Amino acid sequence: MAIQVATDAVVFGYEARKGLCLLLIQRKTEPFAGSWALPGGFVLEHESLEQAVQRELEEETSLRVNYMEQLYTFGDPERDPRKRVISVAYFALVKRNGQALQASTDAADARWFAMEQLPALAFDHTHIIAKALQRLQAKLSYEPLGLELLDEKFPFSELQQLYECVLQRPVDRRNFKKKFMSLGILDELNEKSVGVGRPAGLYRFNRDKYNERRQQGMVLEIL
Repeated sequence: MAIQVATDAVVFGYEARKGLCLLLIQRKTEPFAGSWALPGGFVLEHESLEQAVQRELEEETSLRVNYMEQLYTFGDPERDPRKRVISVAYFALVKRNGQALQASTDAADARWFAMEQLPALAFDHTHIIAKALQRLQAKLSYEPLGLELLDEKFPFSELQQLYECVLQRPVDRRNFKKKFMSLGILDELNEKSVGVGRPAGLYRFNRDKYNERRQQGMVLEIL
């Protein structure tokens, strides 16, 4: 029996009003036509896994991500009603602002959903999403992945709000800021937020400093 390989992408975004969001596509074809699912599809003969997941994501949603890593391999014999399919899943983070979604190929629609309001999903995608959320929550304690979800400039309160949203628990405001600032990877800007609420100082992620500390083998203890 021939086994086919597919890739699936668990793409997280963040919005202050809605919290952590997930990108889903509505399937145009069977199986599960009309159902919501993760972007993904079969790996072509000439492609690497990374090329396949990036191609499927761009074809089905037009989205380009900031950060992506391999998550897990899912191989239950009954996971796809068509044939034996092994899926290599990836999880990705993207800044929501400035990127419009456009469904194409075998996707009838592409849409962001709040994590607390996900629809019924095709295949074993509920299980894949749970695995990806666990990975994201675990990595937040030692990698500043939350910064990949925020705008280029942000008030520190928004960073704390994001962490609490993803971790699904409160964090101590004073200790959180002290630890994060001690890493030396945030630049405090001479700018203030504008709009609703009291103006707050803005920060920016210094990726060069972060990469330098990683190369030095620095342990980033955030939580």
